[in-house]
Amino acid sequence: MDYKTAGVDVEGGRAFIDRIRASVESTHRSEVIGGLGGFGGCFRIPSGFSQPVLVSGTDGVGTKLELAQQYQAHFGVGVDLVAMCVNDVITSGANPLFFLDYIATGVLQPEAMAEVVAGIAHGCSSTGCALLGGETAEMPGFYSPGRYDIAGFCVGVVEEADLIDKSLIRVGDQIIGLSSSGLHSNGFSLVRKILDMNKADHLSCFGSNNLPLIDELLTPTTLYQKVVQSLSQSNIPLHGMAHITGGGLPENLPRCLPKGFQARVDSLSWTRPEIFQWLKDAGDISERDLWHTFNLGVGFCVVLPRECVEDALQVCIHEGLEAWTMGEVEESSSTHKVGVAGLPD
Repeated sequence: MDYKTAGVDVEGGRAFIDRIRASVESTHRSEVIGGLGGFGGCFRIPSGFSQPVLVSGTDGVGTKLELAQQYQAHFGVGVDLVAMCVNDVITSGANPLFFLDYIATGVLQPEAMAEVVAGIAHGCSSTGCALLGGETAEMPGFYSPGRYDIAGFCVGVVEEADLIDKSLIRVGDQIIGLSSSGLHSNGFSLVRKILDMNKADHLSCFGSNNLPLIDELLTPTTLYQKVVQSLSQSNIPLHGMAHITGGGLPENLPRCLPKGFQARVDSLSWTRPEIFQWLKDAGDISERDLWHTFNLGVGFCVVLPRECVEDALQVCIHEGLEAWTMGEVEESSSTHKVGVAGLPD
């Protein structure tokens, strides 16, 4: 017996590292020290900070992976992985510095894994984030053949004086919604049940334009780093930001508000993408559960002063992202709770 007989191909693992080296190194910034293959990735804190604060975030892609592996959409979930971490980190006002990934599989599939890493590298390059390193683990007998899981970890930096920490939120501040590219990476345990119940597959279509259903569901998560950076560089004061992930607006928007405040949202201020209506009808989902499961077309929210709204919307348009005023901040009836008013009970 040897390790390869037991299901772990060490030589194949080394060949895989060589295969992805170009993708990884294409993301490297000047602050990266050393190359791929060490026990730890080294990164200098960028110059120009007097009191730098490091902001970290970690996440996965959830059961969207099951659908992606079923339909061989590996590149997209690599982008999803970066987006789920980076979109969290930037809510503090931080610029992402570096990213690490973890890939676990039963048997190493070089083609599929290389596509995942290429997607991760694309997400990192798009957000100015270095892919500093990672880990690929072969775990035969633990993961079924052809199955894999991925997780990511991101670190960003912000000047302490510029840290967005809820303290600037005021009554009357406006809430701008930034469009999602669909479901992003949330609610897929429910989605897969709906697909099974409706016997939907790669031939199924939906909506007024008869679009391919699976392609829509597997659209990668939008990366919001560039638009947030442009808002900041335009000297638009950002009082709060929220990444709308699992739990939808009701659970995520309050996370950027201090106690004693709530968000008043106009649910008619944007047109809900047709994919969510298809899911609602095909799964017989209640309106409340729909709001608490999916983003419904709102992937990110920015809270800012009323007088800055028009300038902020112009920045979003310049970045090619649909945005609109969707509500405002008001006092909460309870001084100890935050919430979202104006949504279905």
